[in-house]
Amino acid sequence: MNIIGLDALVFGVDDLAACRQYLVDYGLRDAGHDRFEALDGTAVVIRAKDDASLPPGLGTASMLRETVYGVADAATLQAIATELSRDRSVTQQDGVVRALDDMGFALAFQVSVRRPLNLPAETVNAPGAPVQRPANTVAVDQNAPALPRSLSHVVYFVPDTAKAEAFYQRLGFVCTDRFTGVGPFLRPAGTHEHHSLFMIQTPPFMKGCEHFTFHMGGPTEVMLAGTRFLEKGYQSFWGPGRHKFGSNWFWYFNSPLGCHIEYDADMDLHDDSWTARAVPLDADASQLFLFQHREKWAPTGP
Repeated sequence: MNIIGLDALVFGVDDLAACRQYLVDYGLRDAGHDRFEALDGTAVVIRAKDDASLPPGLGTASMLRETVYGVADAATLQAIATELSRDRSVTQQDGVVRALDDMGFALAFQVSVRRPLNLPAETVNAPGAPVQRPANTVAVDQNAPALPRSLSHVVYFVPDTAKAEAFYQRLGFVCTDRFTGVGPFLRPAGTHEHHSLFMIQTPPFMKGCEHFTFHMGGPTEVMLAGTRFLEKGYQSFWGPGRHKFGSNWFWYFNSPLGCHIEYDADMDLHDDSWTARAVPLDADASQLFLFQHREKWAPTGP
């Protein structure tokens, strides 16, 4: 099934004003009606937690109320509806198919709203390689925009990763890598990105969203956006650094949405010839390296 990836994440929150300010400061565009968009139109949507239009919560502290996937076409949408109707309630209205997964997460599927992007990527000059950035082109611009380009992935806490993975396999997701005893990284068929969904085995009372992230234009944009976010008073949780599985650069922050939010960049691409790796989860497997932010510094004389 040609599921492209995430179109939106919908949250029911305690403090709408704080979440609005946070998402704008993170770099998303306020598109109105509490929808906050990246450059390609993928988005975070917030509602008051008691908003009657929201799907029911997960019965935990999680504020995530719906995960919206974009698909390639109407035929894919109908195929999803047909498959899920075999064993669960499915609704179809205004071009959106809705159902619950086997862990109780509310899902929605729609023909993707993603807009094509035509933006440059970060360039690197290295000895022995063709020049990417010509003479007199300066790489560093402290005033350059560093805006989220596209909704990358979401991470779930689930009580049964084997059962959860089997559900997504029905929809064409494949495992690209796995932390043994913890959970799989899953890629839908409509993208080569390393993962759109990662799941972590946890007790039932923790079920919910651990984090989500948007892609940036490169590691410099991750560092620039993260530094600006810190300067606005937000708290770093993990990073900056670079993951091993997926190879993406990362920087995670605490948020008022009941989960962490990440900036990421430069994720690996895999096709169907890739063989998934499986390793135990530890600090060495989780990141290639990890930095710690400090205030700017310059050498001075004795």
